[in-house]
Amino acid sequence: MRVILDPRAQDGAALGKVALVEAALRRFQLTSEIVLLRSRGHAEELARAARADGVDVLAIAAGDAVLNEVVQTYVTESDGDLPRPDLALLPFGRGDFRRTFDLSGALEEAVARLRHGRRRAVDLGMVTCRETDGEREITRAFLNVASFGIEGEAGKLRSKTSVSEGLTRLVAAGRALGGYRPGSVRLSVDGAPFYEGPIAGVALANGRFFAGGLRIAPQADPTDGRLDVVVLGDLRRRDLLALAPRLVFGSHLLSEGVHFARGVRIEAVPLHAWAKVPVELDGEPVGELPLKAWVKEQAVVFRV
Repeated sequence: MRVILDPRAQDGAALGKVALVEAALRRFQLTSEIVLLRSRGHAEELARAARADGVDVLAIAAGDAVLNEVVQTYVTESDGDLPRPDLALLPFGRGDFRRTFDLSGALEEAVARLRHGRRRAVDLGMVTCRETDGEREITRAFLNVASFGIEGEAGKLRSKTSVSEGLTRLVAAGRALGGYRPGSVRLSVDGAPFYEGPIAGVALANGRFFAGGLRIAPQADPTDGRLDVVVLGDLRRRDLLALAPRLVFGSHLLSEGVHFARGVRIEAVPLHAWAKVPVELDGEPVGELPLKAWVKEQAVVFRV
């Protein structure tokens, strides 16, 4: 077993908990080593090393952004013969994906799942989009949610500020909510037209939660081979504020201006060629529309 720990998680408090993690692993007689992240992109390098070393279980003590880096190595064709370690989650950092499986935030219970938890194969979403402010096409995997619109605007703002993670998200969301004006897009699901018009935001959901706990896709199942498509349509600031409590509890799908579908292949293009609609994967900005998304079934095994 190998643990990837982000020392920046929990506003820097995670580094001081390494001894607690080591003690919990010893109590469950788990042979492991802990490696610390150095920078963005390092998790992908560590995950590839774990595969090459034949690691059985790779535990992530970090947030969804680090988990997203790790799963990129599970869709690489060039090293397809290498083993793919089971993944597990330890309660560090901002993590929306773990909420889908209702995984406890307690370290002791999380470590117990490494020893006694069941193995569950889950899907990955795949996205092809245009790089930001460029013409090159990029392809990336996502585990939880691909989004574009207001959440993408918040991601761009987060990347330009240095305040702590939790405060950054609140500040960025508030600025995006106050200043964002819906772009217009055309969406198709499994080859059929689904939505055309202005959007406040769109989520292509493999998991149920995003943006720090919003239950954006309350029916999503990351094992069913499909993505839940949730469109917040032509909603202005006042509408979004009124919708916010329903997003928290997942009761928004029948609300006016909200559109829902489920499918395997989704395409989205801006209605105006000059429009820049930013795309996020698992909470991190990656590019812009146009976008194609699809499902890679049972690509990752988790200990749950």
